[in-house]
Amino acid sequence: MIPIITMLYAGLMGLLLVVLSFRVIGFRRSSGVGIGDGGNEVAARLIRVQGNFVEYVPFALIIMLLLELNGENPVALHVFGALLFLARIAHATGLSGNPAYSKGRFVGALVTFLLLIIGSVWLIVRSVIWQTL
Repeated sequence: MIPIITMLYAGLMGLLLVVLSFRVIGFRRSSGVGIGDGGNEVAARLIRVQGNFVEYVPFALIIMLLLELNGENPVALHVFGALLFLARIAHATGLSGNPAYSKGRFVGALVTFLLLIIGSVWLIVRSVIWQTL
């Protein structure tokens, strides 16, 4: 089985990571900061957006891949992938703006955590079911 659904969302996430990375690179070039954030709050937020993406998205994609390889419902997998993609856009947009609080940041983080929890429980249940067959 070729995991074409996960491939789609991994590709989208890869492109989003490039966009987030280019934002950091662009800021560093324009401000002359070679490494780190140079004490600049905007740079710190841009770097954090990129870092947060790298911390959460790979594991969510692993969960999605394992679900797909186990033959889960394609519609459910598309919902999972689409929600993850939209959540990461919302989080990146929100965190790039108001450093204290934003709806986008809150919703993006909440949806990401919910997907990780749901996906993890889903995998555990599937594992238990496979073991009892």
